[in-house]
Amino acid sequence: MFFEIKDLELHPVGFAEKFEPGMIDLGAEYRQCMPIESSGRVDLVEEHHGKHTIIQDIRVKGRLATSLESNCARCLEPITQDVKREFDLLYRPQAAGAGRDEMSVTDAEAEIGYYEGEGISLDDVVREQVLLAVPLKVTCREDCKGLCPHCGKNLNQEQCSCAVALEEPRWAALKEIRGKLAH
Repeated sequence: MFFEIKDLELHPVGFAEKFEPGMIDLGAEYRQCMPIESSGRVDLVEEHHGKHTIIQDIRVKGRLATSLESNCARCLEPITQDVKREFDLLYRPQAAGAGRDEMSVTDAEAEIGYYEGEGISLDDVVREQVLLAVPLKVTCREDCKGLCPHCGKNLNQEQCSCAVALEEPRWAALKEIRGKLAH
């Protein structure tokens, strides 16, 4: 769904969209288990900058929910996570910031996204919000032991018989200094 400025100038637009698995590219790390359900409203916000300059910002306010599958960052077992997110976003035309010299950005300005052309795509907004809702690294549980670095066995399921290195040689110099300080 695409929200055009000319339509938003007439009236706000509501949306209730369902994105089936595969419709939105979430990258290789996440697999969509169920449709992404999104709903909300899109408004045009006119912002006055000086006497003669009016900037047309697009405000997207809504919510989404879905279920994603990814792999544990330690043991690579599949994990399913429910994703629910509410959002209130402001998008400014890309050209509104053009031609200005470098300047510091306020906290409020850091929350503004930019769009090009005649409007904004709901697909892009939903993709961004889903990816922001999930953690960078997901583990199946807090005490996940991961995989053996030698044989690759999942240490949560069974103990391997690999010989564990007793001491990391790169730490030997620091261990020697600690021993001298202790005496």
